[in-house]
Amino acid sequence: MRDLLFKGKRHYHEFLASEEGISTNILADRLRRLEADGLIAKSRDRKSRRQYVYTPTRKGLDLLPVILEIVRWSAKHDSQTAAPPSFIRRLRNDREGLVREILAKFESL
Repeated sequence: MRDLLFKGKRHYHEFLASEEGISTNILADRLRRLEADGLIAKSRDRKSRRQYVYTPTRKGLDLLPVILEIVRWSAKHDSQTAAPPSFIRRLRNDREGLVREILAKFESL
């Protein structure tokens, strides 16, 4: 969900290239479970019919405030948080604007 909402990743190979170095079988299982739970949708890529595109569903987008609170908590308690300082500042100073901006990327859902 993090990579979909904050990093703009949409394809399997983009998730696979994430810094965590997730194995292919674990990634495939997670994507399947997120889809089965109704948090993401999987569809054929319009440009490359051999690939799939993953997008958050309305249910998945409803997790945004929770995920942002986890990011805020992490920034407060973990000096090594991966969230960029500019993102943390924005979260602290304009949380509602940040939420609107992120959700606007997925308006067509």
